[in-house]
Amino acid sequence: MYTMRRWSVRNARLLEWFYGIFEPVVAALHPVYRRIGYARVEAPVAAVERVVKGLLFDCRMCRHCVLSQTGMSCPMNCPKQLRNGPCGGVRANGNCEVVPDMPCVWVQAWEGSRRMHAGNGIAEVQPAVDFSAAGRSSWLRRARERAGAGDA
Repeated sequence: MYTMRRWSVRNARLLEWFYGIFEPVVAALHPVYRRIGYARVEAPVAAVERVVKGLLFDCRMCRHCVLSQTGMSCPMNCPKQLRNGPCGGVRANGNCEVVPDMPCVWVQAWEGSRRMHAGNGIAEVQPAVDFSAAGRSSWLRRARERAGAGDA
């Protein structure tokens, strides 16, 4: 899994470009989702999202995706689940103090964010994750937010 995560960080600019095209399309489908019912489309959309983001980012489906701010490195892969930066236990070689064979998620996030056009997003403080929404689609949440319908 580390191989795909590293690929995603190295290709953060490409993934940022793709997301720039994909996200407006998903958001534009808000009327369709609303007509069908968000509750009905949640399971199939979340299943597709789980496969795609799981493959590319080892996604934990927290529903509060910040990949576009963290250089395409998911902070939920941090063994300590730190959302706003490294713990201070990063080894000299850039690996995690908890899992010594794993590159620190935040070292990778910094590297990936430098490759992205919107590279300053990593400095934004992220709110804590509401784990009661885990497993649900962040794509649908974003579609509702962009449509001004709020989050549900």
